[in-house]
Amino acid sequence: MSTPSPHFSSSMPAYGGAMDEIRTGKSKATSAQPNRLARIASGQKVEAVIHEQVLKETPSVEIQHFNLWYGKKQALHDISMPIPKGKVTALIGPSGCGKSTLLRSVNRMNDLIDGLTTRGDILLGSDSIFAPGVDVIELRKRMGMVFQKPNPFPMSIFENVVYPLRIDGQRDKSILSQVCEKSLRGSALWEEVKDRLHESGLGLSGGQQQRLCIARAIASDPEVLLLDEPCSALDPLATLKIEDLIGQLQSEYTVLIVTHNMQQASRISDYTAFMYLGRLIEYGPTSQIFTKPHLKETEDYVTGRFG
Repeated sequence: MSTPSPHFSSSMPAYGGAMDEIRTGKSKATSAQPNRLARIASGQKVEAVIHEQVLKETPSVEIQHFNLWYGKKQALHDISMPIPKGKVTALIGPSGCGKSTLLRSVNRMNDLIDGLTTRGDILLGSDSIFAPGVDVIELRKRMGMVFQKPNPFPMSIFENVVYPLRIDGQRDKSILSQVCEKSLRGSALWEEVKDRLHESGLGLSGGQQQRLCIARAIASDPEVLLLDEPCSALDPLATLKIEDLIGQLQSEYTVLIVTHNMQQASRISDYTAFMYLGRLIEYGPTSQIFTKPHLKETEDYVTGRFG
């Protein structure tokens, strides 16, 4: 493997290969190659199959020829994909396939890891998140993040929600109160905690804590919500509430979610991207990915034949 080069913003069309296949009717999807995943495992390059409907959407985020290395180990390989605005996009694939790494690249959370190198670009709107002078703290305000396990701060429910505004210097009590109520309503938690706002957020149930974290994530009015397996630590009832909430939030936010749960991805997302060993394999409308994918490899994964 060649030594990874510093980050650059590619001028190549991000989705040209996939679009050319669609236009010519010669998509690899119509002639799935049985050894595609084996060829990937052996280090060969395999073109991703991106459905035409994805490419017709207005993107909120555009990932362009993105590669990432941890030291000398490459974790993401030449990923290009638009994340449609106002939709829920799910990233699925076996453990270790790069889902969370890709998600955390979108708001540059991976910058905190020593020895990290990237190449390619990610756009938020029309702006490169890697452009010189980008304020990473400001960037993350534009992208709310919710992690796998609920992580409320050891402070009151109210202070948990308004924390992003506090660190931004907001001291107006009326504004903080308005944002708190709006965010808790937005996370479907208001009716359950409106009389307990000054109690510790740590006293809530696991599902309530995760909705509290979602309230905190949307308090700063982000453009994108990044959810990293937000239901994996929750019971089925709490999971159902979070899934219902995601459906409500998509009217206001672009949602990108990592999930290991095939049924969850099929229930809550508009689009689904299947990843394998750091590569994008197939990306299209969720209904097609789960009922009529272009690739046999995708069908094998979503039906549980491997992974």
